[in-house]
Amino acid sequence: MADWFHERIIEAHRLPLFCFFVALITAFIFTRVNVRLIRARVRWLRNVSVGEMHIHHVVFGVVLTLLGGVAGLVLSDVSTGWYSFSSAVFGVGAALVLDEFALILHLRDVYWQEEGRTSVDAVFVAIAATGLLLLGLRPLAWNGADGLGGWTAPAFLVVNLVFAVVTLIKGKIWSGLLGLFVPPLLYVGAVRVARPGSPWARWFYSERARRPRPRLMAKAIYREERWRRPVIRVKIAVQEFVSGRHDLPAPVLPARHHRRRVVSPRPRLGADHTARHWRSGRPRAR
Repeated sequence: MADWFHERIIEAHRLPLFCFFVALITAFIFTRVNVRLIRARVRWLRNVSVGEMHIHHVVFGVVLTLLGGVAGLVLSDVSTGWYSFSSAVFGVGAALVLDEFALILHLRDVYWQEEGRTSVDAVFVAIAATGLLLLGLRPLAWNGADGLGGWTAPAFLVVNLVFAVVTLIKGKIWSGLLGLFVPPLLYVGAVRVARPGSPWARWFYSERARRPRPRLMAKAIYREERWRRPVIRVKIAVQEFVSGRHDLPAPVLPARHHRRRVVSPRPRLGADHTARHWRSGRPRAR
């Protein structure tokens, strides 16, 4: 194991990337455990607040990302150790930012709502992409693309980029993202039928298209129900195992945490109140 780490990480100059990868995963797990304990009303954990304003951890993530990124630019030529440390700081900040990616996307607090699952997807994408980079894979190119001379290598990159765009437009997000590192996934995703809710299906399959293709739309719907739905259920189960259930109501506060209702004393009957009673024809009670 030590020989493999020295050969594939240190000698390949991937130690800063490895530190970023480990810090990203560790900070994400720690953050999710922390917020789940806060949601469970654990006594010794509270949200960070200034007065009545709740400070989301994306704020700390932005600060750490800036510190780690700027420090990496400064320390990249100083020593590998300090550069790796700045990469780890950057990874912690990235985890905090991506963990609240859905809040940035929707511009409202959807952390414990269904839309909040987008944050988990964003973290999974970052972890997958970084892991593939650690394995030596490069986006939009074969491993032996450096041996291609002249215009062949740039043309190969452009072709892969076109296939990646088509795959993403067809609604196959994971195929498009992973296909950046494994191009055959792009070719398969671009050739196969699009997902029924994708932009490609609306442009070329639906009734609003210039030349509707109901057979392809029916085929896309069938594949979505037959193959995609079970995969989505498994993905949601994994997300909820990692990040917690999004459809559960917040726990009810114990009785001691509720505010005591302040009952104001009964106001004295003044002259105005007495006048109203006389105008209504009812004498004031003695």
